[in-house]
Amino acid sequence: MVVVPPTSKSQPRPPARGGAGNFVGRLALVLLLLAFVAGGAWALGTFNRLGPRTAVDPPFPIPFQAVEPGVAAPGSAGELPAGQPQASPAVTGTAEPLTAWAAALAEKTDIPPRALRAYAIADLLMRAQKPACRVSWATLAGIGRVESRHGTIGGRSLGEDGRPSRPITGVPLDGSPGVKAIPDSDGGTLDGDTTWDRAVGPMQFIPTTWARYAVRANGDGQAPDPHNIDDAALTAARYLCSGTRDLATGAGWWAAVLDYNNSTEYGQNVFSGADAYARASLG
Repeated sequence: MVVVPPTSKSQPRPPARGGAGNFVGRLALVLLLLAFVAGGAWALGTFNRLGPRTAVDPPFPIPFQAVEPGVAAPGSAGELPAGQPQASPAVTGTAEPLTAWAAALAEKTDIPPRALRAYAIADLLMRAQKPACRVSWATLAGIGRVESRHGTIGGRSLGEDGRPSRPITGVPLDGSPGVKAIPDSDGGTLDGDTTWDRAVGPMQFIPTTWARYAVRANGDGQAPDPHNIDDAALTAARYLCSGTRDLATGAGWWAAVLDYNNSTEYGQNVFSGADAYARASLG
């Protein structure tokens, strides 16, 4: 319906329509103000509420270091707690000294305590098995950061059993740009792909490398599991320590890490994380 406006400014408008319009306008303004106040109160309560740290908090800073390959190894980490490590205290029901160490360092580094414990266990076991190698938990953490964010990539969480909440499987190694072509070598047993191999687990092992170096960290007689961070970290340490490498030297460290992934940028990213984690453990 079209309403024809008055022809003269002096002609009064119908009082009923003008009164209703003013009332509706005032009511809408009041409701808008109430909604604004209520929203502000809710937001204030939300941001002041105590709870777990959210994704907006700044992560542990890891400055990128463009170190030339072979020049230096990451800084030395602090001492690990003494005592016999337990690879899976949740299974054995036994507390061990690494639990408190991992919990304290996790607060500084944003590495899950369960992952830190796995890296430290691999370090301690390799000290006994191959002391000349001198592989550090910090180097293993540097690799774990780049490969899978310590088993948490893609919103995953790392369980006390050492396994991510969902399996971590890489892209098919099918010769696409930037990807090496590796035809299936295990019938899809580890990666579920019967055409091409894929890297699997928190430390991203391809099936052929896993078959050569895999080891069960807790010694329970079960088959090594690439999705278990204890097994993956210890297997990574064995792989890095192959031959006569000394990872406390620049030449030995870079030879090991570039053998893990032959990319200078990859090595620099691992170096940056390992060095930052080592420094954090000293503070």
